[in-house]
Formats: sequence, C-alpha cells, structure tokens
Amino acid sequence: MEIGEGQGWRLVVDQSRTPYSALIGGDGWASELTGAELHALQQAAGRLSAQHRALKSTLMADEAIDIELELPIGDPRADRGGSLWLGLRGDLHGWSLQLVLAPEPGSRGIEGGWSAAASEAFAAALERLRPAGHDGSDQDS
Repeated sequence: MEIGEGQGWRLVVDQSRTPYSALIGGDGWASELTGAELHALQQAAGRLSAQHRALKSTLMADEAIDIELELPIGDPRADRGGSLWLGLRGDLHGWSLQLVLAPEPGSRGIEGGWSAAASEAFAAALERLRPAGHDGSDQDS
C-alpha cells in the first residue's frame, strides 16, 4: 500500500483492492479510481506539469495559461471506454489542477480539483508511484 497526503490532497494506492485500487482526494472531496483510471491520471498529470515547466520561462509576469489533456480509459476501439480530462491553470508562481472523469457507461463519474497549494505536491506524489498496470493485476476487465 502506498499512502501520500498533504494540505489539500490525498492519494492512497492498494493494488490488492479491485476494481478500485486507488483513492484520490482534495479539499472536501474524495473518490476511488480503477487501475486504468489511475494510470491515465498519472500520465496526464506528468504531461501537464512537464508542459508547464517548459512554458514557464516564456510567461510574462502577469500572464496565465490553461493547458488541458484528455486521455481515453479502457479500450479506445470499443464503444464502452471512458475518458479522463485534466486541466492545469497557472502562471509563473504556481498552478492548480481540475479533473473530470467521464467513465464507461454504467460506472460513476468524478469532478474534482486541487488548489495551487496542493496541485504540485499531488502531481509529484503521482510521479513517485510505481507505474500502474505493469503486472496486469489492476487492469479493468
């Protein structure tokens, strides 16, 4: 089990739990994720934080940016997969994350977000996780 938490964020991963092997949370909300959903969140957060780092030096003092990414969850060839949208809003000094999970039909959806104070720490915790899905034990069926 891997546990991380700080001011305004929480991340718990227990690969032995199926189908919801992860718990994520922010100020006043929490939700469980499947292994595939967690993997998509890890990818999206990593890409967006890297894009922010790359663009940060080009921003003017009072300039803000919005970057967003949507990734498929499940088999994109099947008509039953969902998607995860992650948006980053920031400036030179920091950024916040917003999440929307549009699941496969018949499953739950999620909307949530992390403050600027919590987002970078949450994204760093996701980066430190062992990659989801490597042994196949947390894949959705």
